[in-house]
Amino acid sequence: MSNSKTPLVDRFGPDAADVEFGGDAPPLLRQLAARGSVRKFRSDIIPDRTLRRLCALALCAPTKSDLQQRDIIIIDSPSLKSQIGALLADGPLGQKWLAGVPNLLIFCGNNRRQRRIHALRDRHFANDHLDAFFNAAVDAAIALSAFVIAAEAEGLGVCPVSAVRNHSDALSRLLKLPDHVFPVAGLAVGYPAEAPKLSMRLPLSVTVHHNAFLEDGLDDAIEAYDRRREAAQPYAAQRYVREFGLADTYGWSEDKARQYARPERADFGAYARRIGFRLD
Repeated sequence: MSNSKTPLVDRFGPDAADVEFGGDAPPLLRQLAARGSVRKFRSDIIPDRTLRRLCALALCAPTKSDLQQRDIIIIDSPSLKSQIGALLADGPLGQKWLAGVPNLLIFCGNNRRQRRIHALRDRHFANDHLDAFFNAAVDAAIALSAFVIAAEAEGLGVCPVSAVRNHSDALSRLLKLPDHVFPVAGLAVGYPAEAPKLSMRLPLSVTVHHNAFLEDGLDDAIEAYDRRREAAQPYAAQRYVREFGLADTYGWSEDKARQYARPERADFGAYARRIGFRLD
């Protein structure tokens, strides 16, 4: 957590000064402004009742047209957690820190239940196209975000894990996911072993728009953001040095450009089709 009295300026830069709040702001707002992901946890297992309550709170979140196309899988089998941890630690993009995570959840999109309802009510499923997949994925993401807020209000730390989609087929087999149910993200949850770091964000002038999308001055804004972030939170190591060499200055944009210069999840569309989605 940041101890600053201006957490939004710390995160977004000077153009957030006009939206900064005072010391009398509700605790939840200060929690959101100062949050950060946790990757080092104490070994304590969260009680099942607490996890289920947090799941219930997450599932109170908005869902498209009340379709409720999102499910949460609590991984409380030590052997299964170990298998998933080993799977996600594999390869150059592996998440080796997950080996020490005491609690793990998988958030899934679920379009299967809706299709079953059509069979039960003898109604044609007329929306077998990309939006069926997209709606379920968004539902799962909204629930994950709500879980994060609720967990952090309980004093827990969390870190979303998108790497589950690097191994969608293998993970689906481990979790026995049927057709039209797919992993969107994992979530590591636990009692923090250290305070999370506040990650700087792009300035609001880049990401908040009024009435129409604009990107005037984007290149200059990215350069300024790189410099601000590199000065305060330099990267500990440069990504893929063998391919791209060592850069004299290494900011956020160089790191992200290197990250997506390598193929990642190129088979995800094929996986979605294999489990029954048309994606037209």
